[in-house]
Amino acid sequence: MKKTINNLMVLTLILALGLTACANQEATPVQDTAPSSPAVSSSAVVAEGHLKPVRAANLSFQARGIVEQVNVKIGDRVNTGDVLAKLSNAGQAEAGLAAANLELLNAQQTLDALVRTGGANLSSAWTNYMNAQVTRAEAEREWEELNIDDIEDRIETAESDLLDLEDDLQDAQEEFDKYKDLDEDNSRRVTAEDDLETAQENYNEAVRDLEELKRERDSVLAALDSALAVEAEAKYQWEISSDGANKDQLALAASRLDTAKAQVAAAEAALSNYILTAPFDGVVMDVGVSIGEQVGAESRAVSIADPSSWMIETSDVTELEVVDIAVGQTVTFIADALPDVTMSGVVTAVSRSSFTQSGDVIYTIYIDVQDVDPRVKWGMTVEVTFEPLE
Repeated sequence: MKKTINNLMVLTLILALGLTACANQEATPVQDTAPSSPAVSSSAVVAEGHLKPVRAANLSFQARGIVEQVNVKIGDRVNTGDVLAKLSNAGQAEAGLAAANLELLNAQQTLDALVRTGGANLSSAWTNYMNAQVTRAEAEREWEELNIDDIEDRIETAESDLLDLEDDLQDAQEEFDKYKDLDEDNSRRVTAEDDLETAQENYNEAVRDLEELKRERDSVLAALDSALAVEAEAKYQWEISSDGANKDQLALAASRLDTAKAQVAAAEAALSNYILTAPFDGVVMDVGVSIGEQVGAESRAVSIADPSSWMIETSDVTELEVVDIAVGQTVTFIADALPDVTMSGVVTAVSRSSFTQSGDVIYTIYIDVQDVDPRVKWGMTVEVTFEPLE
């Protein structure tokens, strides 16, 4: 009987334990698995890369010296040409640049003056040429109005008359010579003398008339000849003035200006060893020097970047993967620091050269970031997914 009871107790215990186990199993909730990342196509290439501004510069002094000025701090916005920092020994280079700029100004003013003078000469020469043309036209008109045929006929007639009068004068002289030794009151002598005086007066008047006709003709012709000569000279002066200032002087002035420009460029290059200026508009990302510090080319002084545009350079695309990547291919990427933000970009270049990393042949892919979160920072690590090529 005890044995039977004991058996019943054991059976009861076993049933109780079984029911408890079943109850516990039904009461235990099923645990959900952790949320997974968005599905990635098995053919997509996934790579690691780093964000960097498209335009960035780490600036260092190219000469040794002591820092005299630091004009910026991290986060400052700067414009192209702004002085960021300066060494104490920049004075000599600044003086050299000032002297070079002064010579450049003088050279430019000299050349400008020559060009202006040439322009003034050209204007004056053109005015003279126009006036000479007017004078020549007036002389031609007077020559045409002279009726040269008529005046030549009149001159020919006057010359013929003069020859006749010359004969008359000679006859009168011969007649007077017959009686010139007679008394002055002798009637024959008086008549011969009067005839000689009349013949002389007639001859002299004819000479004057002939000379007047010739003078009228010759003066108009001389005026025309003079006008033509003046016009020719004025035209010549205008033509040579059209070439501008004296070519030799212009060449010397232009050469001086070129030399001055080269001197300014050299002086600016020399000064840039002692003064750091912003090469583009951007934001100061880091300042690595302080006033009073001894620095040289090995010291990074200021870092600036343009945060308006970003790019990614990958670091682990293998030779097996690069064949599935091409310029213009779209990508999405997630920054390690911003795992909940998906951003996008486009491949802009695929390196043609490679390097070896842990036994793999690696190619660098360059990506233009088109959609970027404002919280991204220079150097952040990103995971890039290249959408499969179609």
